[in-house]
Amino acid sequence: MPEQKILLYPHPLLKRPARSVERIDDEIRALVTDLIDTMHAGPGSVGVAAPQIGVSLRVCVVDVSASRHGKDNNHGLLVMINPVILAGHGAAVMREGCMSVPDYTGDVQRFTDITVGFTTEDGDPRELQASGFEAVAIQHEMDHLDGMLFLDRIVSLKTGLFRRKSYK
Repeated sequence: MPEQKILLYPHPLLKRPARSVERIDDEIRALVTDLIDTMHAGPGSVGVAAPQIGVSLRVCVVDVSASRHGKDNNHGLLVMINPVILAGHGAAVMREGCMSVPDYTGDVQRFTDITVGFTTEDGDPRELQASGFEAVAIQHEMDHLDGMLFLDRIVSLKTGLFRRKSYK
């Protein structure tokens, strides 16, 4: 399927918590394909959540393997349905950007190590530990499922929000 249009802040769907997926069927698998295609089409994108393409369901994809920040520490393409953070440790402030907020980046504090549980697109339960940039990317996409943007987590609105020079 083709890439989908990304909703831009302040679209109201981006601020609404998404519904849990009750059953994995062809419609959900098609959504996963749309998310993967949209992620690959986005400049520098390492993840996309269903609400960003106008679907209020708890589905997101993350793949930091092509990023210079995550290429040495990653699980490859992660398709996460109804993900939940089971544990989080450590903390670091990192600069984040988002396709739904294309003109800004911001300093956000996140866990550096997480354990996340989710269901795969095949319906299998999975649990994994992620660290570093991959952990940050997972937390960022999961925030979209809760109706939050990185703007909601900026460490300081005075010193932690930056106008993006270019989107590459």
